[in-house]
Amino acid sequence: MYIPMFKRLLLETDKRLLWKLAWNMGLGGMLSVERHKRRLKRGEVFPPFLYVSVINSCNLRCQGCWVDVSAKMEAMEPAAFHKLVREARAMGNVFFGIVGGEPFMHPKLFELLEPHRDCYFQIFTNGHFITEERAKTMRRLGNVTPLISVEGTATVSDERRGRGGVLSKTLRGIENCLKHKVFTGVCTSVCQTNYHDLVSAAWIDRLIEMGVMYTWFHVYRPMGPDACDDLCLSPQQQLELRKFVVETRAQKPIIIIDAYFDGEGEALCPAATGITHHINPWGDIEPCPIVQFTKESIHSRQPDRRSLRAKFLQSKFLEDFRDLARSTTRGCIVLERPDLLKNLVEKHAAQDSTVRGTALEELDAMSVRTSQYNPGHAIPEKNWLYRLAKRFWFNDFGAYRGMDHGKASAPAVLGMANGSGSRL
Repeated sequence: MYIPMFKRLLLETDKRLLWKLAWNMGLGGMLSVERHKRRLKRGEVFPPFLYVSVINSCNLRCQGCWVDVSAKMEAMEPAAFHKLVREARAMGNVFFGIVGGEPFMHPKLFELLEPHRDCYFQIFTNGHFITEERAKTMRRLGNVTPLISVEGTATVSDERRGRGGVLSKTLRGIENCLKHKVFTGVCTSVCQTNYHDLVSAAWIDRLIEMGVMYTWFHVYRPMGPDACDDLCLSPQQQLELRKFVVETRAQKPIIIIDAYFDGEGEALCPAATGITHHINPWGDIEPCPIVQFTKESIHSRQPDRRSLRAKFLQSKFLEDFRDLARSTTRGCIVLERPDLLKNLVEKHAAQDSTVRGTALEELDAMSVRTSQYNPGHAIPEKNWLYRLAKRFWFNDFGAYRGMDHGKASAPAVLGMANGSGSRL
């Protein structure tokens, strides 16, 4: 597997882009995490990886979407984005996930990214707006990788994404990227309607044949005003998906990313460990994209004119969120214990950061759902390189040390055992 993967990287990708990946994201990312680990020893949390939603608008209407895509467009201004990146860069950060909405609908997307040649940007996109010209621009920049979402067959994609002709437009965007040797990934939010089509060796082989270099299987998370709970995976399906990812990563010449397990197969929440938080298009700092509540903003406004560093290090809301999340479960507290999260929001009088203004009501109405945490079913990595990398640069950093989740997450464990969606 290693030799074919090495050959693919050398032959199918622009060498300059490969160097940017290795230098900016590889070495730079490792150094970012090392600085994060040193900060943790001092009791300080500034996430080494930030996800930034640069726009709320989108051309699709996906099932279970929590973003206010129908609201008036809010596109992050270049000046605000540049200030954010500079302040994060001063803390050692080099990686930024660019999300939305649909990032390619931002009228100045490349103007945001181009000045920051020493950083690495991963753009989460449906691919519909990736023309050949934009693919050429990404190749020229060198430090940008598109992660293009495919949600199933043509029929399933149209149903999942609320529009017609979705898959063909997405595939065209992928083809434009690959034609110009852009380092390209494909992701899927795995749910009931696409599980059997995409969690398969045949789909992985097709991605490799196309020239896709990496893939990412997210697990569908029911959120927002129309959560579509019926799309959730069962506990058994989540376990099978984890097995599939681990087995395939050790066998196929394609990079498979995951963000919810360490190298030993133990579940974790990236927000609970402090490795990442989210910033929305209005500049609000949130624990993660699906926790749409805030106490701080990246913008310097009266009465809060603190630096970005100070806002992260001094945020009692973010600190209490991390403490609550990791003391409750190794999985997703939003899915397993929405009642506790609601209490935390009310305790801090955290602001609803949505336009619709109904995030608290949505949280109150949520059913208990299973997440990545499945006690007693850890599946360690079989790819030794990936396992080694996780051991040093992607783990829980001791966040869960000494935590007893057996009692605290009893309702969630019950849900895992019987697949129920009962209210707490």
